[in-house]
Amino acid sequence: MKTLLVLFAALLAAPAFAQTSRLQNVENPTPAGATQANLTNGAAGDLLLSWLEADKAGDYSLRYSVRHAGAWSPARTIAAKRPFFHHPAELPEVMALSDGSLVAHWIETAANSDADDAEFVNVSASRDGIKWTAPIVAHRDRHPVEHGLASMTASGDHEVSIVWLEALKGPDAPTAMKRSVLTFDGTAVKLIKEESLVPDVCECCPTSVIRTAKGLLVAYRAHTKADIRDIAVTRLEAGKWTPGKIVAADNWEIDACPTNAASAAIAGNNVTVSWYTAAGNKARVEAAVSADGGATFGKAITVSTGQAYGYASSAADTSGAFVSWLERNASGGASVLARYVKTSGELGPVIEVAQGTRQALGYPRLLHAGNETWITWNTKEKAQTARLLQ
Repeated sequence: MKTLLVLFAALLAAPAFAQTSRLQNVENPTPAGATQANLTNGAAGDLLLSWLEADKAGDYSLRYSVRHAGAWSPARTIAAKRPFFHHPAELPEVMALSDGSLVAHWIETAANSDADDAEFVNVSASRDGIKWTAPIVAHRDRHPVEHGLASMTASGDHEVSIVWLEALKGPDAPTAMKRSVLTFDGTAVKLIKEESLVPDVCECCPTSVIRTAKGLLVAYRAHTKADIRDIAVTRLEAGKWTPGKIVAADNWEIDACPTNAASAAIAGNNVTVSWYTAAGNKARVEAAVSADGGATFGKAITVSTGQAYGYASSAADTSGAFVSWLERNASGGASVLARYVKTSGELGPVIEVAQGTRQALGYPRLLHAGNETWITWNTKEKAQTARLLQ
């Protein structure tokens, strides 16, 4: 699991970047060394930034800050001195429920285990954002195997759904995609349901779950016995999950796991899914748009302009969505790039967000909060944030 894809050596032409005025860097309260930054929605359209940071003793804490009325709140701690799993694809996530309470999930390594892939999804919640419940494991199985690459969304009053992967027989056997449903009554988090969604998916690609008007939609990298690993979606409607449906038949055959997933975003009934593929020996990022809540998708659009590394993220508004990704730049390093994709399929100019190395930049994340689109990414120094403008 988590074997990084060896990308192609051929260089493609570097993109023509848009003016930097389309990007507004914004200082944030993360300290030096902060990693695994993520953006989620707080209450009433607020922006919520979470990250991992180490103290002087080298112990890590999961912390967060809320941006409200143009200012960041003081950083607060969710969980401290836990065995957090440190991988760019395993981003902790914190989000607000309809009553203003907060729920967080993160991945931990297994204590006293020699299994490299042993990891567990942990969950905590808070009514006031200050005092957090004791963490619980978000799934029933406790074997030292993979339980991770999770994504979360509110799925009802006082309820969240977490989608995650489980490799009970190791990464070389089929890996299942599952859902856990948890509730928070203001005092404790409870696991009330666990179900299997797809019996065999790509074993090290993160999931992406959103809530539509009809129910949940999960975007994921599918897997066949022939090692075709294209992006698919499944939807929960009227209490039943639809069979997995390929968004675009790239027919990418690869006998390895690319650790490079899909990202789904929604505004109204418009759903945008973006992803990385190297089908046909061409490394690129693509996007597809749905006008009916993810039931059907239009033709895939190539968003990247050069040799893409992937790690796509999407953030939608009523007119379309921003898509971000990593791409090789002219100096041989990596750039975080973004561009707007209209619901019609028309592409906006490419915006260069940052430069660095693939390892340092991590897995950039986009989010549309209120009337603004934000992006966060990592550097060697700390986590960075910026606003994107159309």
